[in-house]
Amino acid sequence: MEKKLTRANALFIGSMLFGMLFGAGNLIFPVHMGQLAGSNFWSANWGFIFTGVFMPFFALLAIGLTGSSGVEELAGNVHPIFARIFTILLYLTIGPAFALPRTATVSFQIGVVPFLGSTNPTVALAVFTFVFMAVALAFALKPSKLIVYIGKWLNPAFLTFLCLLVLAALLHPMGSVAMIAPQGDYSGHAFLTGFKEGYNTMDVLAMLAFSVIVVDTMHNLGVTDRKTVSRDIIKVGVIVVILMSLIYTMITWLGTSSMGKLALSANGGIALAQIAQYYFGPLGGLLQAVIVTLACLKTAIGLISACSDTFAEFFPMSLGYKGWCVAFAVIAFLVGNVGLTQIIVLAIPILMFLYPLAITLILSSFARALFGQSKRLYRWPMVLAGIAAFGDALSALPQGLANSPLVLQILGYYKILPLFSLGMGWVVPTFVALLLAIISVKLVGDRA
Repeated sequence: MEKKLTRANALFIGSMLFGMLFGAGNLIFPVHMGQLAGSNFWSANWGFIFTGVFMPFFALLAIGLTGSSGVEELAGNVHPIFARIFTILLYLTIGPAFALPRTATVSFQIGVVPFLGSTNPTVALAVFTFVFMAVALAFALKPSKLIVYIGKWLNPAFLTFLCLLVLAALLHPMGSVAMIAPQGDYSGHAFLTGFKEGYNTMDVLAMLAFSVIVVDTMHNLGVTDRKTVSRDIIKVGVIVVILMSLIYTMITWLGTSSMGKLALSANGGIALAQIAQYYFGPLGGLLQAVIVTLACLKTAIGLISACSDTFAEFFPMSLGYKGWCVAFAVIAFLVGNVGLTQIIVLAIPILMFLYPLAITLILSSFARALFGQSKRLYRWPMVLAGIAAFGDALSALPQGLANSPLVLQILGYYKILPLFSLGMGWVVPTFVALLLAIISVKLVGDRA
């Protein structure tokens, strides 16, 4: 008889899933989005939740449905070479290129900048990122139970702080949401703009990389049947998805209402620090700084360790685990010194390319579970998603590059795609290709 999850085990899996989705660093995005979305915050919020909460959950479900051992095996349904390249790009993105240095810059923006005074911010950032990455590297090289113990208290502590912050804002709002004017693309396309803003969490990429941990844990608890695994993931995931959606909604609203008293910030880290200072004064700002810094440090240790493990496995004759740890920490230190705002800007083109591929991989996995094992269900939509997403990535390049003659010439061909002007040119071609692949499988079967 197939074993099912007990309530205690379901709670354990749920807390694990919540820990994988919830990160202090990610909260800078909904708060800044709220400032920009203004009275359209509900539409923007739902778009953000779709890519920031639902899609990571679907990524976990895709791994569970297919029984894949990880992202490389899942992507191998397209082609082995694609799988290796996609996996490397994914780990570089959630590791040393963007997410890892972002943990340091978010901590700096929230935990240090409000207390800098006349100190040179460039020098302060360099010193802080060096110390931050050195500590993270030390723990990654020699894991300690201390960081595990601290981690058990971080999420509850930060959730408590957030609840107090939101409660203070509800009792004494800075402004009326209905009176805040939407800015930029949020004035006309709030949902799609929020959808793209959700890319910045990188949680779909992270879940593809780490969801196998959740599935393996379920297997170790005796739940091995794919249908049972998928059903239990849904049961556990629904609670986590609701909780995460509530958190993001509260933070988005907090950002929107803050525009009644505060100016638009350059990034969400600044906004979150200003809001905490407004309601709780310097002591509240200091408490938030400590909690966020420790939470980001815990994330940084995990990212260094996971990425180094993967690269040591991919390239066994190269640096080894410890060598990759050092290399990634050094790269993250260098990247981190460009600052939080610039990291976010530089990450956008990469995410505009990788996210459509990741979403397509997830959709194809569901199609495979429903319609058969043919690799056409992966290959056809992935080819068109890749071609179209390349155009979306080019259009998201920093202005100097995006306006170069070569890029403008290439983008001229992409303008025929529906939704391309909104940065969603991949959607229609991908869904058409997936539909054609499904029809093909129905007509000629799984072969080829």
